[in-house]
Amino acid sequence: MERNVPTGVLIDNAIGLVSEKIPELTPAEKRQALLNAQKNCFEVGLTTVADAGLSREIIELMEEMQEDGSLKMRIYAMVSPTSEDRAYYFDKGPYQNDRMTVKSFKIYGDGALGSRGAALLKPYHDAPGEQGFLLSSAEDFEALALEMYENGFQMNTHCIGDSANRTLLDIYAKVLQGKNDRRWRIEHAQIVNEKDISSFGRYSIIPSVQPTHATSDMYWAEDRLGPERIEAAYIFKQLLDQNGRIALGSDFPVEFINPLFGFHAAVARKDANDWPDRGFQPEDKLSREEALKGMTIWAAYANFEDDRKGSIEAGKLADFVVLEQDLMTVPEEELRSIPVIGTYIGGEKVY
Repeated sequence: MERNVPTGVLIDNAIGLVSEKIPELTPAEKRQALLNAQKNCFEVGLTTVADAGLSREIIELMEEMQEDGSLKMRIYAMVSPTSEDRAYYFDKGPYQNDRMTVKSFKIYGDGALGSRGAALLKPYHDAPGEQGFLLSSAEDFEALALEMYENGFQMNTHCIGDSANRTLLDIYAKVLQGKNDRRWRIEHAQIVNEKDISSFGRYSIIPSVQPTHATSDMYWAEDRLGPERIEAAYIFKQLLDQNGRIALGSDFPVEFINPLFGFHAAVARKDANDWPDRGFQPEDKLSREEALKGMTIWAAYANFEDDRKGSIEAGKLADFVVLEQDLMTVPEEELRSIPVIGTYIGGEKVY
């Protein structure tokens, strides 16, 4: 009897063909997973986590655990845009308390560069017959944008390829119509055509990027994009210059959880072995002050939380981390290995 043996990779939406077969975790398993994740986060000095694409069920479980004191981590939750969850949260409206912020939805514009699922304006350099694809139509994205705008929610859209970035930036522009305080975000903003960069500033759009993506992808990204288009990738400094702010994250579990890895990648543009010597595309390095702000006050701004966290000031939450060395002065090659002495949330030492 012949048996079907998987021989390929399911890209993006195709995972839906098998995802329903994956066994559901029990409530106890979900609770334990959150506690394990919290422990890992505290160990590396995280006090707030931006968690993207959450269901109402998981958000409410987190809130229940925050209320009983077992989940001390503060959460900025991006809701998954299912029809059910949109209906529920549009009716409930955006809300925020000391532990939880629910003001945004996570939308997926395209796939990843490595799998060639990222939507490009021109074919892949190493696969001329492929150009990637959007995960929904432009019409569907625009309808979502109008819903988000009318109901007062942030729209945070995953865009890797230059075509996805152009499509969503144009839709944002059409809906936002100039400078604003909606704080809509493009998540990753990985490859942005030079003609589209100014849209971030013109429409007050926040680039939310992950510095370690540059240093993880630098070994093969030029294969995908070619020697000219690679110059439009991982342009953190140019994106920062648009609004004077950039939000920095890690994208874990795709990347490592440790924020110091991202800090090192942002300022050195090098991997763990301090390669390459001058850094990958060094013109887009961030200063240490810019990288620190990108992980604190600018990230808090991108979460509508800058009035309560992101800096140590009177009247703000006492969330802070104590490191063994000063990350503003320690040699670059030591940045990734600075030990965390203590993590505090609301003045309470949690690690």
